Amino acid sequence: MITIDGSYGEGGGQIIRTAVALSAVYGEDVTIHNIRSARPKPGLKAQHLMAVRTAAKMTGAQVEGLKIGSTELTFKPQDIIGGHYDVNIGTAGSITLLLQCLMPAAAASKEPITLDIIGGTDVAWSPSVDYMSNVLLPVLASMGLECSIKVNQRGYYPKGGGQVRAEITPSVLVGAELKQEQGQGQEQKMEPKVEQEKKHETITGISHSSNLPEHVTRRQADSALAVLEAAGYGASIDTEYSRCLSTGSGITLWSGYMGGSALGKRGLPAEKVGQAAAGKIIAELGTGAAVDVHLADQLIPYMGLAGSGSFTVREVSEHTNTNIWVVEQFLDVEFGIEKQEGGLFRIYL
Repeated sequence: MITIDGSYGEGGGQIIRTAVALSAVYGEDVTIHNIRSARPKPGLKAQHLMAVRTAAKMTGAQVEGLKIGSTELTFKPQDIIGGHYDVNIGTAGSITLLLQCLMPAAAASKEPITLDIIGGTDVAWSPSVDYMSNVLLPVLASMGLECSIKVNQRGYYPKGGGQVRAEITPSVLVGAELKQEQGQGQEQKMEPKVEQEKKHETITGISHSSNLPEHVTRRQADSALAVLEAAGYGASIDTEYSRCLSTGSGITLWSGYMGGSALGKRGLPAEKVGQAAAGKIIAELGTGAAVDVHLADQLIPYMGLAGSGSFTVREVSEHTNTNIWVVEQFLDVEFGIEKQEGGLFRIYL
């Protein structure tokens, strides 16, 4: 039995997702205590419950403490079971955060797993579904993970209702050395086992909205384009207008293994939304790092499972440090962090 202190580091839901994922992959029982103990409302929230409940179905696990507000959880998995799973998170719980918990286990299955998920595709405090599809998944593909994500309908706060299908094929992970050439941040090199090179001539993106005037979507895109062009970057941003259960808007931009996104909200001009997303990706691309700050923490569990890998990042976030600690509790690995010339940090295993 592995025991994890849920208050360690940033002390949030990421500890639960990573611990349960690794428990499922290795068949190791785990107990997590002090769950979110420093938060205004400690304990498990509804979105954590659904992630653990689905992981339990996928692994035939026995679970103790699975209730709203619980500050201790015990997860005892069996074998991972392939097949199809329907998951309704409820309201606008984040689909991408749920997938963070389930994808490692699904990749370790002996049979393909399909997840039809209802929840939030573009909500605060989580990666947008476009970020996951266009920034995270390409890196994981270079590491051997086969996963596809299809968005059938978007879901925004507070109603949710987004519909996503994720298909994960049994995969064997390998370490990847992620590098970026110095300069404008538009050229990156990826070296899993065979050296490959990818050039990104422009920043790509999508501006989207639901149940709002179509000009909102266009204004988000135009304002982002103006900021990017002023900074010397070419860009191509698609627009998507729909009528879904939820009302909302957002924009995600990406180039290689870096991204920037922003969400609309009542009273916030569409121009501000586009400018915010553009500012986030420019801040990353200008550093010469291989991955952005948010991608860094998401890659840690997969590096641990692969047993090797490295990347550079402009800043080591509390989320990244926390994920490193959780992975090291499960696996016989020790991550290294070294500061390089120019202020970048290299994280390696």
